[in-house]
Amino acid sequence: PKLIWKVKGIGRGYSSVALAGGLIFTTGQKTDDDILFLTAITLDGKVKWSAKVGPGYTENHPGSRGTPTWDSGKVYLESGKGLVGCWDAKTGKRIWTRKLSDFDGKPGPWGYSESVLIVGDMVIVTPGGEKTCLVALDKKTGKTIWKSKPFEEANYTSPLYVEFEKIPMVVVGTAGGLFAVSAKTGKTFWANQFSYGNTANVTTPVYANGLIYWSNGYGMGGICLKLKSVAKRITASEAWTSEDMSCQTGGYVVVDGHIYGYADNTGWTCLELATGKKKWVSEDFGKGSICYADGMLYLYDEEGGAVALAPVSTKGLKITGRFSVDGDEQSWAHPVVTGGKLVLRYGDNIYLYDVKGDQRSAGNKK
Repeated sequence: PKLIWKVKGIGRGYSSVALAGGLIFTTGQKTDDDILFLTAITLDGKVKWSAKVGPGYTENHPGSRGTPTWDSGKVYLESGKGLVGCWDAKTGKRIWTRKLSDFDGKPGPWGYSESVLIVGDMVIVTPGGEKTCLVALDKKTGKTIWKSKPFEEANYTSPLYVEFEKIPMVVVGTAGGLFAVSAKTGKTFWANQFSYGNTANVTTPVYANGLIYWSNGYGMGGICLKLKSVAKRITASEAWTSEDMSCQTGGYVVVDGHIYGYADNTGWTCLELATGKKKWVSEDFGKGSICYADGMLYLYDEEGGAVALAPVSTKGLKITGRFSVDGDEQSWAHPVVTGGKLVLRYGDNIYLYDVKGDQRSAGNKK
C-alpha cells in the first residue's frame, strides 16, 4: 500500500495506537533514563505534543506497554509501573494520576500492560493482588468509585465490557483465570480458573453471541463460556475447551461467528465460536497480531515487521498482499485500521498507509 508518512522518535515500546479526535496517540520510553512519554501525532504526521508520564518499565522487555484510551477529549493511560492517569487530548496537560500501589496492586513479572477501560463516567483498571482485583475510578477526578474482591495478581490482559441481556459486566483475565464483576458495583458475578498458574496470560477475552472466548499461549489453548442471566446477575458455564488455538501474544478476532488468530503450535487458525470446530490452519505467515476491518484480516509478524492482507474466510487463508516496515526488537503492537488508513507501530517508528485502494482491488465495496 502507499506510505503516507513515517514518524520517528516516539520512544521504545510495544503499545499500539489509538485514533480519535483527529489525532493518533501512543507511548514510548525516551532518554537514557527510560522516561515514559505519551505522544499525540496529527493525521499529517506531525507531533502535536509529547507529555512526560513518569518512570518507564526497565525490567523484562523494557519499553512502553498499554495502549492509550481516548474518551470525550481526554486520554487515559496506565504505565508499566502502575501509574494511571488522565491527560487533555488537545494539549497533553496532565489532569490527574493515581498509583495502583494505592490499592496494594500486584502485577506479574512483566509489569502492568493493560489498556484502561472507560465505562460511562468510570475508568476501570486491574491492580490485582491480595486486596482487590478490579477498581473503578471517576474519569474526571481519579477518585475511587468501587473496588472488587481480590482474584490473584494482575496479568497482561485488558478489561472487557459486556452487556448481556441489558446487564453490564466487566471481564478480565488474571493470573488466576477469568474474573467478572458488575460494571455498576464491582460485585463478583463469576470466576473461572482456566489458565490458572500459566506462565503468562496475555490476550484479552472477546465476546460475541452470548459467548466469552479466551485463549492463552504456552500450550494452554482456549476456553469458551456460555453466559446466562439469573436474577439480574450473570453466570458463565463452560461451552467447550480446545488446544487448537494456543495464542500467546497476538490476540484474535471474532467475525461472523468464527475466531481468527495465531496458534503457537500450528499457525494461523480459524475456529467456529459456537463449537470450537477447527475450520483451517495455515503456516503461510509468521506468528503475530491481527485486526479485522472491511472484510479483511491484517496480520502483523512479531519479527521483522512483516505485514500481510487476507480476505476473511472460513475456507482458508489466502494472502493477497505483503510488505514490511523497519524497527527494532519484537513488533508486538497490533495493527490499527480506520477510515481506509492502516497505522503500524514498530519500535521507535509509526507508519501510516493508505489501504483503501487495496481493499477495493480485493473485491470489497467498502
